[in-house]
Amino acid sequence: MTGPPAEQAVGDRRGELAAALARVRERIVAACGAAGRDPAGVRLLPVTKTFPARDVALLIDLSVLDAAEARDSEAVAKVAEVSVLRPAAGVRWHMVGRLQRNKTRSVARWAVQVQSVDSPRLVEALDRATRVACDAGHRSTALGVLVQASLDGDPMRGGCPLPELVALADRVAVASSLRLQGVMTIAPLGREPEAAFAQLSEAAARLRSAHPDAVELSAGMSGDFEQAIAYGSTCVRVGTALLGDRPLTSS
Repeated sequence: MTGPPAEQAVGDRRGELAAALARVRERIVAACGAAGRDPAGVRLLPVTKTFPARDVALLIDLSVLDAAEARDSEAVAKVAEVSVLRPAAGVRWHMVGRLQRNKTRSVARWAVQVQSVDSPRLVEALDRATRVACDAGHRSTALGVLVQASLDGDPMRGGCPLPELVALADRVAVASSLRLQGVMTIAPLGREPEAAFAQLSEAAARLRSAHPDAVELSAGMSGDFEQAIAYGSTCVRVGTALLGDRPLTSS
């Protein structure tokens, strides 16, 4: 039976998350004000990797219904646990980490959106996997896709080279089980975020010229999302600023 100390810990954690959520939202509002944008046009996407399902449940209690994971193996267990903790919540799960083709069948069962699509072969694998998931009754809608743009060419961080980005988006757009929604990037290490996000903004504009409905621009994390908002980000992926420091053992 859960005793008072456990209940106190849950209450303390809820308070921590509520305070952090308020701070992050204040930063978003301030950044939008500085950029002359409506805060309603920027979605907060909590990155819950390495944090427990109970944190996701507490965020649900705070009316946050989106969560992002970076590894399928962690996500599968967490999605199942959250569905038990908050069965009526209808959480929208997003995949933001590098995705191997052999994980696409699993991801197609739990994700509403994959933000890290960076190759034609991955597009094909996700399209097949989503059809299988629909046929099996695991999902009833197309899988949302953001093509990941590489701004530094680092193969370890993933992403499609900018000159190939529109062609990759073309592949997504004709896939029967996928829905092209926009572009994602991770700001390069050791480079000024403003320059990177300005480059991404130009690439996203070119993509929208070819695909007008692909309006989502996922850019900016805990330390740089104000700069990303200044250059048009519509989705900021926030982990540390919302949930706290990650365990030292995480990667």
